[in-house]
Amino acid sequence: MEGLKLTNAELMVYIHPSKSGNKLKAICRELSSLLFQYDETFDGVLLAFDVTVKSKGAKILAGLNPYFGVKVEASLLLFNPKPNSLVEGKIVKISPETIHVIVLGFSAAVVTDIDIREEFKYRMRNGEDCFVSSSHKRHVLKVGTMLRLQVESFDEEVMHIAGSLLPANTGCVKWLEKQSEEALHMDRDDHKRRKIA
Repeated sequence: MEGLKLTNAELMVYIHPSKSGNKLKAICRELSSLLFQYDETFDGVLLAFDVTVKSKGAKILAGLNPYFGVKVEASLLLFNPKPNSLVEGKIVKISPETIHVIVLGFSAAVVTDIDIREEFKYRMRNGEDCFVSSSHKRHVLKVGTMLRLQVESFDEEVMHIAGSLLPANTGCVKWLEKQSEEALHMDRDDHKRRKIA
Protein backbone atom coordinates (compact mmCIF):
# COMPACT_ATOMS: atom_id res chain seq x y z
CA MET A 1 0.00 0.00 0.00
CA GLU A 2 1.27 3.43 -0.89
CA GLY A 3 1.22 6.21 1.68
CA LEU A 4 3.24 4.28 4.28
CA LYS A 5 6.87 5.15 4.85
CA LEU A 6 9.54 4.11 7.33
CA THR A 7 11.73 6.99 8.48
CA ASN A 8 14.77 7.16 10.73
CA ALA A 9 14.99 10.31 12.82
CA GLU A 10 17.13 11.83 15.53
CA LEU A 11 14.83 13.43 18.08
CA MET A 12 15.17 15.42 21.27
CA VAL A 13 12.50 14.26 23.73
CA TYR A 14 11.79 16.47 26.74
CA ILE A 15 11.01 14.68 30.00
CA HIS A 16 9.91 15.92 33.41
CA PRO A 17 12.51 15.30 36.14
CA SER A 18 10.05 13.16 38.10
CA LYS A 19 10.23 10.64 35.22
CA SER A 20 14.05 10.44 35.22
CA GLY A 21 14.06 7.08 37.03
CA ASN A 22 13.00 5.24 33.86
CA LYS A 23 13.98 7.36 30.85
CA LEU A 24 12.99 4.79 28.22
CA LYS A 25 9.47 4.46 29.64
CA ALA A 26 9.12 8.25 29.80
CA ILE A 27 10.36 8.61 26.20
CA CYS A 28 7.91 5.97 24.99
CA ARG A 29 5.08 7.72 26.84
CA GLU A 30 5.93 11.06 25.18
CA LEU A 31 6.07 9.52 21.70
CA SER A 32 2.90 7.49 22.36
CA SER A 33 1.02 10.74 22.86
CA LEU A 34 1.71 11.46 19.16
CA LEU A 35 0.32 8.18 17.84
CA PHE A 36 -2.56 8.33 15.31
CA GLN A 37 -2.36 12.10 14.99
CA TYR A 38 -1.05 14.09 12.05
CA ASP A 39 2.22 15.80 12.92
CA GLU A 40 3.71 18.45 10.63
CA THR A 41 7.20 17.72 11.95
CA PHE A 42 6.99 14.14 10.67
CA ASP A 43 4.82 15.08 7.67
CA GLY A 44 2.42 12.26 8.41
CA VAL A 45 0.44 10.30 10.95
CA LEU A 46 2.67 8.40 13.38
CA LEU A 47 1.57 4.74 13.43
CA ALA A 48 4.46 3.06 15.25
CA PHE A 49 7.94 3.80 16.56
CA ASP A 50 11.07 2.04 17.79
CA VAL A 51 13.39 4.09 20.00
CA THR A 52 17.06 3.82 20.94
CA VAL A 53 18.52 6.24 23.52
CA LYS A 54 21.50 7.85 21.82
CA SER A 55 23.34 9.17 24.88
CA LYS A 56 23.37 8.67 28.64
CA GLY A 57 23.55 12.41 29.28
CA ALA A 58 20.69 14.88 29.16
CA LYS A 59 20.34 18.60 28.61
CA ILE A 60 18.48 20.48 31.36
CA LEU A 61 16.19 23.31 30.26
CA ALA A 62 15.91 26.37 32.49
CA GLY A 63 12.44 27.56 33.44
CA LEU A 64 9.63 27.07 35.90
CA ASN A 65 9.52 23.33 35.20
CA PRO A 66 13.09 22.24 34.50
CA TYR A 67 12.53 19.54 31.89
CA PHE A 68 15.52 17.69 30.52
CA GLY A 69 16.07 16.70 26.91
CA VAL A 70 17.26 13.25 25.85
CA LYS A 71 18.58 12.56 22.35
CA VAL A 72 17.08 9.46 20.78
CA GLU A 73 17.25 7.67 17.45
CA ALA A 74 13.83 6.52 16.33
CA SER A 75 12.43 4.45 13.48
CA LEU A 76 9.02 5.88 12.66
CA LEU A 77 6.24 4.32 10.62
CA LEU A 78 4.28 7.18 9.05
CA PHE A 79 1.08 7.34 7.03
CA ASN A 80 0.62 10.22 4.61
CA PRO A 81 -1.26 9.30 1.44
CA LYS A 82 -0.62 11.68 -1.43
CA PRO A 83 -3.13 12.39 -4.22
CA ASN A 84 -3.21 9.63 -6.88
CA SER A 85 -1.60 7.08 -4.53
CA LEU A 86 -3.35 3.75 -3.82
CA VAL A 87 -4.53 2.73 -0.36
CA GLU A 88 -6.45 -0.29 0.88
CA GLY A 89 -9.17 -0.56 3.48
CA LYS A 90 -12.22 -2.51 4.57
CA ILE A 91 -15.68 -1.52 3.38
CA VAL A 92 -17.93 -0.78 6.38
CA LYS A 93 -21.00 0.72 4.70
CA ILE A 94 -22.50 0.88 1.22
CA SER A 95 -25.33 3.03 -0.05
CA PRO A 96 -26.42 3.82 -3.63
CA GLU A 97 -24.42 7.07 -3.49
CA THR A 98 -21.33 6.16 -1.41
CA ILE A 99 -18.91 3.50 -0.27
CA HIS A 100 -17.46 4.02 3.24
CA VAL A 101 -14.08 2.46 4.02
CA ILE A 102 -11.80 2.24 7.07
CA VAL A 103 -8.10 2.43 6.13
CA LEU A 104 -5.57 0.95 8.58
CA GLY A 105 -8.24 0.79 11.27
CA PHE A 106 -8.30 4.53 12.01
CA SER A 107 -8.73 6.64 8.87
CA ALA A 108 -12.14 7.01 7.22
CA ALA A 109 -12.43 7.07 3.45
CA VAL A 110 -15.43 7.79 1.25
CA VAL A 111 -15.95 7.10 -2.43
CA THR A 112 -18.93 8.99 -3.85
CA ASP A 113 -21.01 7.89 -6.84
CA ILE A 114 -19.28 10.33 -9.21
CA ASP A 115 -15.94 8.62 -8.36
CA ILE A 116 -17.21 5.06 -8.96
CA ARG A 117 -16.57 3.53 -12.41
CA GLU A 118 -19.56 3.17 -14.72
CA GLU A 119 -19.13 -0.62 -14.75
CA PHE A 120 -20.12 -0.86 -11.06
CA LYS A 121 -23.88 -0.97 -10.57
CA TYR A 122 -25.60 -0.75 -7.20
CA ARG A 123 -27.56 -3.91 -6.32
CA MET A 124 -29.21 -5.66 -3.38
CA ARG A 125 -27.92 -9.25 -3.14
CA ASN A 126 -29.23 -11.54 -0.41
CA GLY A 127 -30.40 -8.49 1.55
CA GLU A 128 -26.97 -6.81 1.32
CA ASP A 129 -26.08 -3.56 -0.41
CA CYS A 130 -23.30 -4.06 -2.96
CA PHE A 131 -21.77 -2.80 -6.16
CA VAL A 132 -21.38 -5.39 -8.91
CA SER A 133 -19.24 -5.02 -12.00
CA SER A 134 -21.25 -5.33 -15.20
CA SER A 135 -18.21 -6.63 -17.11
CA HIS A 136 -16.96 -9.11 -14.45
CA LYS A 137 -19.81 -10.61 -12.40
CA ARG A 138 -17.42 -11.93 -9.72
CA HIS A 139 -16.03 -8.45 -9.06
CA VAL A 140 -18.33 -7.51 -6.17
CA LEU A 141 -17.92 -4.75 -3.59
CA LYS A 142 -19.84 -5.40 -0.36
CA VAL A 143 -19.46 -4.77 3.37
CA GLY A 144 -16.35 -6.56 4.63
CA THR A 145 -14.55 -6.50 1.26
CA MET A 146 -10.96 -5.22 1.20
CA LEU A 147 -11.00 -2.34 -1.28
CA ARG A 148 -8.13 -0.69 -3.15
CA LEU A 149 -8.88 2.94 -3.94
CA GLN A 150 -7.06 5.94 -5.34
CA VAL A 151 -6.60 8.92 -3.01
CA GLU A 152 -8.15 12.13 -4.30
CA SER A 153 -7.41 14.14 -1.13
CA PHE A 154 -6.40 13.61 2.51
CA ASP A 155 -7.62 15.91 5.30
CA GLU A 156 -4.92 15.78 8.00
CA GLU A 157 -7.08 17.35 10.72
CA VAL A 158 -9.82 14.71 10.72
CA MET A 159 -7.77 12.04 8.87
CA HIS A 160 -10.39 11.65 6.18
CA ILE A 161 -9.64 10.35 2.68
CA ALA A 162 -11.69 11.23 -0.38
CA GLY A 163 -11.21 8.30 -2.73
CA SER A 164 -11.89 7.21 -6.28
CA LEU A 165 -12.61 3.93 -8.06
CA LEU A 166 -12.23 5.41 -11.55
CA PRO A 167 -8.81 3.86 -12.40
CA ALA A 168 -8.86 0.26 -13.64
CA ASN A 169 -6.38 -0.86 -10.93
CA THR A 170 -8.89 -0.13 -8.13
CA GLY A 171 -11.63 -2.31 -6.69
CA CYS A 172 -11.80 -5.53 -4.66
CA VAL A 173 -8.21 -6.42 -3.66
CA LYS A 174 -8.84 -10.17 -3.82
CA TRP A 175 -10.31 -9.95 -7.32
CA LEU A 176 -7.54 -7.63 -8.58
CA GLU A 177 -4.81 -9.96 -7.28
CA LYS A 178 -6.50 -12.98 -8.84
CA GLN A 179 -6.69 -11.16 -12.19
CA SER A 180 -3.00 -10.20 -12.05
CA GLU A 181 -2.04 -13.82 -11.19
CA GLU A 182 -4.10 -15.12 -14.12
CA ALA A 183 -2.48 -12.57 -16.45
CA LEU A 184 0.97 -13.58 -15.20
CA HIS A 185 0.14 -17.27 -15.66
CA MET A 186 -1.09 -16.61 -19.22
CA ASP A 187 2.12 -14.69 -19.99
CA ARG A 188 4.22 -17.64 -18.78
CA ASP A 189 2.24 -20.11 -20.91
CA ASP A 190 2.58 -17.82 -23.93
CA HIS A 191 6.34 -17.53 -23.32
CA LYS A 192 6.67 -21.35 -23.11
CA ARG A 193 4.77 -21.77 -26.39
CA ARG A 194 7.12 -19.32 -28.10
CA LYS A 195 10.17 -21.27 -26.86
CA ILE A 196 8.75 -24.58 -28.16
CA ALA A 197 7.90 -23.09 -31.55
